[in-house]
Amino acid sequence: MTPRTVRRAQMSIEDFEQVARTAPETVKFEFINGRIEVKPMPDQLHKAMVMWFLRQCMQHRPELALYPEQGLVTETYRNGRARPDGALAPLDHFAGHGEWAPADGVLMTVEVTSHDRDTDLRDRVEKRGRYAATGIPVYLLVDRDAEKLVVYTDPYKGEYQNRASHAYGATVKLPHPVSITLETEKLKDYTR
Repeated sequence: MTPRTVRRAQMSIEDFEQVARTAPETVKFEFINGRIEVKPMPDQLHKAMVMWFLRQCMQHRPELALYPEQGLVTETYRNGRARPDGALAPLDHFAGHGEWAPADGVLMTVEVTSHDRDTDLRDRVEKRGRYAATGIPVYLLVDRDAEKLVVYTDPYKGEYQNRASHAYGATVKLPHPVSITLETEKLKDYTR
């Protein structure tokens, strides 16, 4: 494990939450590793993929819900905030928590990559690390550039210990506690 450089946060979490609350609806902010990040507004294919995952989760595990864009506290000492494209948790899990909820009880986060210059660092590295550090059991990355689903599991000391990559069209078995099997042929319809 390589040592990580500790960075000084750009602002306090309270200041970040104020900025996020007053942002226009066309912009979403996250606070990752002490830095404010602008989450790009998704294109229609991105939205279609998230909706497809939402429907799959409802069909296979009706006692769970995939919450789109639910703000999560993703670091210790309340100094990180992320908005995954989907957070899989029991029904009503986030009721009463407000915009930024604790990640406790989240079974899986889903991120669909965007076609922007920051997606590599944001979705493939930083968010994966934050979700692992928070102990979220499964991180599902939909890598639109590679046309693959990448499943990360077994978080330990801020890193996922296992990684499995599947091309669109494959049968993907998401492990416990998610326990959903995805037939991903439909994702080919969402490529450009």
